[in-house]
Amino acid sequence: MAQRKTISVEEFFGPPARAKVTLSPDGTKMAYLALWKNRMNVWIESVDAPGDARCVTTEDRGVVSYHWTRDPRWLLYTRDQGGDENMHLYRVDLADPDAPAVDLTPYPGVRSMGLDLPAGRPGTVITQLNLRDRARFDLVELDIATGALSTLAQSSEGNVGGWLHSEREPFAVATTAEGDLELSRWDAATGALDPVARFAGGDSPLGVYPMEVTPDGTGVWLGSNRGSDRLRVARLDLATGEEHEVDSHPSYDLDTRAQVFPALPSPLIRCRRTGELLGVRYLGERQVIHALDPHFAAVLENLEKLSDGDLAALSSDESGQRWVAAFTHDRDPGVTYLYDHTTGESRLLHRAKPHLDPESLAPMRPVSITSRDGLTLPSYLTLPVGVPASRLPLVLFVHGGPWTRDSWGYHPAAQLFANRGCAVLQVNFRGSTGYGKAFTRAGIGEFAGKMHDDLIDGVRWAVDQGYADPDRVAIVGGSYGGYAALVGVTFTPDVFAAAVDVVGISDLANFMRSQPDFVKPMLAYNWFTYVGDPADPEQEADMLARSPISRVDRIRTPLMVVHGANDARVVLAESDQLVEALRERGVPVEYTVMRDEGHAIENPENVIALYTAAERFLAEHLRLETHDA
Repeated sequence: MAQRKTISVEEFFGPPARAKVTLSPDGTKMAYLALWKNRMNVWIESVDAPGDARCVTTEDRGVVSYHWTRDPRWLLYTRDQGGDENMHLYRVDLADPDAPAVDLTPYPGVRSMGLDLPAGRPGTVITQLNLRDRARFDLVELDIATGALSTLAQSSEGNVGGWLHSEREPFAVATTAEGDLELSRWDAATGALDPVARFAGGDSPLGVYPMEVTPDGTGVWLGSNRGSDRLRVARLDLATGEEHEVDSHPSYDLDTRAQVFPALPSPLIRCRRTGELLGVRYLGERQVIHALDPHFAAVLENLEKLSDGDLAALSSDESGQRWVAAFTHDRDPGVTYLYDHTTGESRLLHRAKPHLDPESLAPMRPVSITSRDGLTLPSYLTLPVGVPASRLPLVLFVHGGPWTRDSWGYHPAAQLFANRGCAVLQVNFRGSTGYGKAFTRAGIGEFAGKMHDDLIDGVRWAVDQGYADPDRVAIVGGSYGGYAALVGVTFTPDVFAAAVDVVGISDLANFMRSQPDFVKPMLAYNWFTYVGDPADPEQEADMLARSPISRVDRIRTPLMVVHGANDARVVLAESDQLVEALRERGVPVEYTVMRDEGHAIENPENVIALYTAAERFLAEHLRLETHDA
């Protein structure tokens, strides 16, 4: 049995050496994210003469998303202000290294949403802004060089949550009074919306995704589960509203994780030059890509030979000959290659975590768990290296959302606690997405109910299999996972020896009432459908009964709470009121407020501080060994 070497929190959670490499349109340069003054910023480097790298952004919070434009002079990127999720769109002049970045949306409290670089309007970028009304987004066009703004469509009618830009005309996506989603044509003369198609809201709790206009502007590619339990790719005819299947997998859903985590790749792989559909990503235990184009099929065959991981981010030049391919892997994250289809040659560009030896990391294994009512719960188990897999301390790590899923790949928290001798279990409980419409809808009305039972059933499975010590189980999670941790210590306190809640919900009704304006249009088809409407007294009472704040007197499990002061989705009051209630009763609770963070803890020093504290906390309460084996 291999020996277990203790790896530091910094090594697991520190920023990658490089990330998100993309090629310039002509394939001569590549951009990527790397550190500048301990923050991830954009760098540019020549492909054929590496070594001339230069940093082109200098953001003190870091850059998550950037985009080449059709003009080689300009590069665009987005960032928020201290975690408030009000994303601004910035321009960088690559021809003038001394020119500062320009904020193209310099409006306090305003959020830029989406980005399109239309082929028919060179020099412009299309985005959505809630500039007129914080609760409504308009479709706008920005001149990249001058910053001049013009409005293409206004959300003056209906509950518009977003727009699709077409070269022919704009289309609005709105929520109906019944909680469904409606795609409508916008009439520029009257400002009225003409419905094209309607989609059942509860079937897709985060909305219809993907939804992208076809290159000819006559249709929309979308993720559809009409008449099927599985999510497939369909084409909606914008003239007739008719829908036809484009591609599907017999047992997997489309990989829609990018809807929640935009840094992940879209399920639709499109040609950079023409916008045509090249391939589609599906996700089960592992990823499967269907190639829909002969040239891309040949490229894909060679790319998949480069690693035994799953193909993640892809970038090509406009000719489709040069490609950059990054891979998801449980023990070798972010390994990235350059591939030239003309010559068939490839070279390793970088490993994201070059200091980590894959052999010292723990494999993540897909497992299936049967719930008490017979539902199959697809899950992932990570067991420590060099330790007998018997009666281990168990960390139940609960994903956020809840409308997303856990998947195979590098999970730094799972690796950290496995490295400390724990088994780590990640359960895709009912209500998670990615396992069919029925599995997601099984979560309706089941917050703190069967959704939590699934987590407890996962713990019992790990104990019955002999992996876990029932007296040393912790529950850890962020956002919905933080709520689940609080439910764990209030509804089932005897199960857990420790709990860590990061930006979790303590009061469901208060959480919904305090949502930012840009989120409120979506509540009808997700939170209202799955949990309830706090404006209805009966439903509000049920929501309170499912809220940890109503059972604070049952908390006796050691609890650690972390929150970002600028959180726009789960406001700081959610943690404040819980901690205050505990301290009034004299119950000890560790509480940390991160003043420069929002709903996502992003700054490297804060991420490291969070998991350093969690490691210490769990080591104490689960009686972990932290020395080298």
